[in-house]
Amino acid sequence: MNDKELYDDLKQCALRLGAELFGVADLSKEKDKIEIDSEVLPDLNRGICLGVSLNPFIVSAIIELPTRLYSHHYKTTNTFLDILALKVAKYVINKGHRAVAIPASQILDWKKQTAHLSHKRMGYLAGIGWIGRNNLLVNERYGCQFRLVTILTDMPLAVDKPKDLTCAECVSCVKVCPADAIKENCEDFDHISCFEQLKAFQKKIPANQYICGICIKACKGNSKRALP
Repeated sequence: MNDKELYDDLKQCALRLGAELFGVADLSKEKDKIEIDSEVLPDLNRGICLGVSLNPFIVSAIIELPTRLYSHHYKTTNTFLDILALKVAKYVINKGHRAVAIPASQILDWKKQTAHLSHKRMGYLAGIGWIGRNNLLVNERYGCQFRLVTILTDMPLAVDKPKDLTCAECVSCVKVCPADAIKENCEDFDHISCFEQLKAFQKKIPANQYICGICIKACKGNSKRALP
């Protein structure tokens, strides 16, 4: 199969297994942004990015702080993505290629907000969405109401290109941010204020993870799903 046929075949596999978003990023110039063992990385020039949407009814229940139900849903969605990535990676391996599934939500340094790689960055490169004012990936269909996982591979897949889109005049997330971390210019996003708010929410819920969801609730996209 050529690169496009491999892409189409893998996309169908991922969708059958439960993915709702699919894209492939060219990683040839991204190796310095990926933190995995150097002996594993060199030949892995493709990033398979998979996404699943969050439950809009659970997200809609977020008012002034994240709910315990949202906390659990967030965690189980990440677990689902990890299982999905393992299954897709196994499919790639069984086709005779190398594949490494990167955890959906494994932070290496909370203060610096770093992980093995940025799924947001991978999603952007894979054409799944653009970086919004709230510093999250925005998809036309789901807004910010989705989660991502990435598989690194040497399978010679056709690649997607970043979308030339923006949030335009929409400032829904700016209006609701409790930390005033979101500004009209994406470059002015206040990471420190955002993280301090996450820490405050963690104590209030309480939860064993840093989550908010308020700006995610505000960014619905144009999905045809039944939304509250």
